[in-house]
Amino acid sequence: MELKMPKLGESVHEGTIEQWLVSVGDTVEEYDPICEVITDKVTAEVPSTHAGTIQSIDVEEGETVSVGSVICHLEVEGEEASSSASTETEEEQSEASDASSQDREDLSEQTSMTSSSASQATTSQSQATSQPKNNGRYSPVVFRLASEHDIDLSQVEGTGFEGRVTKKDIEKAIQTGNNNVHSEPSQQSQASPAQSSQETVAPQDGDSTIPVAGVRKQIANNMVRSATEIPHGWMMVEADATSLVNTRNHYKADFKKKEGYNLTYFAFFIKAVAESLKEYPLLNSSWQGDEIVVHKDINISIAVADENKLYVPVIKHADEKSIKGIAREVNELATKARQQKLTAEDMRGGTFTVNSTGTFGSVSSMGIINHPQAAILQVESIVKKPVVIDDMIAIRHMVNLCISIDHRILDGLLTGRFMQAVKKRVEQYSFEHTSIY
Repeated sequence: MELKMPKLGESVHEGTIEQWLVSVGDTVEEYDPICEVITDKVTAEVPSTHAGTIQSIDVEEGETVSVGSVICHLEVEGEEASSSASTETEEEQSEASDASSQDREDLSEQTSMTSSSASQATTSQSQATSQPKNNGRYSPVVFRLASEHDIDLSQVEGTGFEGRVTKKDIEKAIQTGNNNVHSEPSQQSQASPAQSSQETVAPQDGDSTIPVAGVRKQIANNMVRSATEIPHGWMMVEADATSLVNTRNHYKADFKKKEGYNLTYFAFFIKAVAESLKEYPLLNSSWQGDEIVVHKDINISIAVADENKLYVPVIKHADEKSIKGIAREVNELATKARQQKLTAEDMRGGTFTVNSTGTFGSVSSMGIINHPQAAILQVESIVKKPVVIDDMIAIRHMVNLCISIDHRILDGLLTGRFMQAVKKRVEQYSFEHTSIY
């Protein structure tokens, strides 16, 4: 029986085998985990769909394959005889198909060579180089191989899904040793001796190394992808959070006693953002190929850190929840992250990210967008400072709200209006008129 790469998300088309949890000859039960898979969205264990014995492992650790590809074979009781007969038939069909395919390939190659010669005579070099050779999306394995062999990924022909560069593509580029897929020598020669030595410094006695794998590897891959694919824009507004502080202080003691968890400032900010996204839905969108998808549901991703790992679980339908409901989900998701119990469903479907950088005392920061979302908003520290109100100096609780946007989708005008809407909602909180339930 063939076990295939499952679909682990709505827009996930491939995954990287991070680690095999079984070996050939191992016996597994139905639903036993057989491997760990990393995708752009999540790191998850893949369960066996049947009980049986592992016959073969067809995908190596670190290899990226598309959804539906066979990753291993499982021997299930009662299937051996029928499988053997089926295999023989498949081999016969394959041999016939191979012979026919070879004839077609020979003819295609001759036609292609003739067509290529004519095309080269009429097409300028600038036209040829203006067409991208791949979609610019690279797996961790492809990144590593390109780095090790000094390959310029933009010049590698991508044969994977939607023009993505596969492991076979990069291996082919390495074998051919084509000059046009290597970094320009002139650029390398311009580096100063100091720069060259920095790039090649080997670990010294007393240094330690940290293997980059699992969640950390996926974080690195996603951040590089976001930073290289998305043209980031940035804006900051300052909001008066004095009434918000008073409102939270009014409720927090009774809330903790009644609910058993803290009423945090973060819940108020998420509520303000969710309501503002309803007013400005283009902020709740994503860039997908040749179109912008404006999402109906408002699902807020929140950044949760645990030691050297970063998770981005999702509060679904945040605009429909009360402040108390949001506070409860923030507490539950943070607890699950610390206990490493977050599931793929917890991480799926985010449309906009809100990050509480103020927890660490930050007053200004620029977040990297959670690909493929359109924006990420950073909530900074609430700080008491003197401000001018009606030509008089007053001490107020002030907070900076910083947003990074995908400039392909959003511009300053719409972003500014959205941030003013968030600011207005933050400043209008009051214990007389704000219900947290």
